[in-house]
Parts: sequence; structure tokens; C-alpha cells
Amino acid sequence: MSDVIALVFDFDDTLAPDSTTGFLESLGVDTAAFWKDSVGPLLSDEDWDPVPAYLYRMIELSRAGAHGGPITQEKLRDWGRRLPLHDGVTTLFQRLRHAVRATHPKVQLEFYLISSGIGDVVRNTPIAHEFTDIWASEFAYGEDGGIAFARRLVSFTDKTRYIFQIQKGIIGAEFRGKPFEVNRKVPADRLRVPLRQMVFVGDGYTDIPCFSLIRGQGGYAFGVWDPRHKDKRSRAWGFIEEGRVSNLNQARYDDNAELYQLLEVAVTSLANGITLNARAYRG
Repeated sequence: MSDVIALVFDFDDTLAPDSTTGFLESLGVDTAAFWKDSVGPLLSDEDWDPVPAYLYRMIELSRAGAHGGPITQEKLRDWGRRLPLHDGVTTLFQRLRHAVRATHPKVQLEFYLISSGIGDVVRNTPIAHEFTDIWASEFAYGEDGGIAFARRLVSFTDKTRYIFQIQKGIIGAEFRGKPFEVNRKVPADRLRVPLRQMVFVGDGYTDIPCFSLIRGQGGYAFGVWDPRHKDKRSRAWGFIEEGRVSNLNQARYDDNAELYQLLEVAVTSLANGITLNARAYRG
């Protein structure tokens, strides 16, 4: 019987403003033109998937060298250290751990990050150490130090792969370089984190498979929208209309924010269920 709860986050527009747009803006790139005129035609005219499309266009920018030279790993890491986070995010994890520990000290709350954004950015944010594991899109680097090829894509149902890794306990450094482990069969009574003991928080279309998977198995799925971009609220409302998420809120995580309060209720409710089931199991 598992005593672990997994709270899984998307990153861009969920915990922080879009990190790729922010990075490109820091280089002086016209980001409106980048997304509309450079990435957009790949999607509409050439049937590209959104994630490889934007990574490919970034590689082209790097090779052109028009915005301060190649896009290097250090530039991406430096942006990760500097990028802004949504209100309350830096203390979110400590507060939720305390809420669970205060009433259910034997229940373990873990945090995970599954992002279509760039791994070298998100792994260098001030909150990266809070996550048990992080999965994101990754670049390979060329001889000039610049981004040269996409070596990992995280998009749409790719994200569910990592949900299943969390479920089976295929996490941490020992499973690096073992991409086929996710297919390992694990008996239901030996799953490290059943899907019903997961909470997923995301904002976009790439999160829909995770919303559906976790909510369909009895877990919680929360849709969020960045309060600085109210135009995205109507898109996010579609997740409610389609039954994809349990609730929809602004991406704010301070004590008084409704989203934070709902997350606290969700994890403490799951912890209470785990404790009650453990007592019943022991008889």
C-alpha cells in the first residue's frame, strides 16, 4: 500500500510566465514574430508538431548568430536562474509539505515537473531542488557550444509517459539512460504512486492527456491561466466545459490564493484517505 502523494506540475504559464518567450526576449528577439511568422507556418502549412517546431526555429536562430551569437547551454542556464516565477511559488512546496506533515506525518508528499519547455532552463530555476524529478525537452549542443539538435521532446501524450514513470517509481538518477524501463509491468499492489494519489496542475493543450488520465483514475486535475494574459482564460475555460479538469484558477500560489487553498485541500484529503486505508488494512 502506497503512502506517497505526487503533485505534478507543468512549468510554462503554470509556475512561471512562458520561459521560452522570456528567454528569446532577453536576447532581443521579436517574439511575436517568432511565434506567429516563424513557428506558425510550420504548424499550419507543413504539419509540424508544436514542440519540435519551436525547438527547430530556435536552432535556426542560434546558427544565424544574429542575437548575440549561438544559444549556448550557459545562456539557457543563466536565464533559468533569472526568470520570474508566479506569486507564491517559491514557498509553495514548503507550505504544502507542512500541511500534510501536520496531520498525516507518515504520508510523503513529492513534487514533479513535466514540461514542454527547455530542460536546461527549468533545471536551473530557484525551485528546481524541490522536485523529486524533472522531465523537459532537451537540446544537444554542437562544436561551437550552440544548440544543434533536439534530443528529447516532451509534448502531449509524451507527458503521460512520465506520469507512468512516477506511478511505477521509475524516477531519479538510477533510471537515466534507461528509456525502456517505463514499459516494465508492475503489479497494481506494488505501484509506488497510484494515479488516484496524484494531482496534476497545468495550463495548456499539451497537458490535456495528463488531465484526462489522472482525473479519469480518481486523482485531481487543476487547470490554471496566467493572470497577466487574460486572453488565455477563455482557452483554459474549455478544459472545464470538456470535463478535463477539476477546477480552473489563476496561477497564483500565495496563502490567500484560491488555487493554493484548493491544492492544500486536495493533498490533505488524499493523505487522509491513505491514512484511513492503512488503518483498515491493518485491521
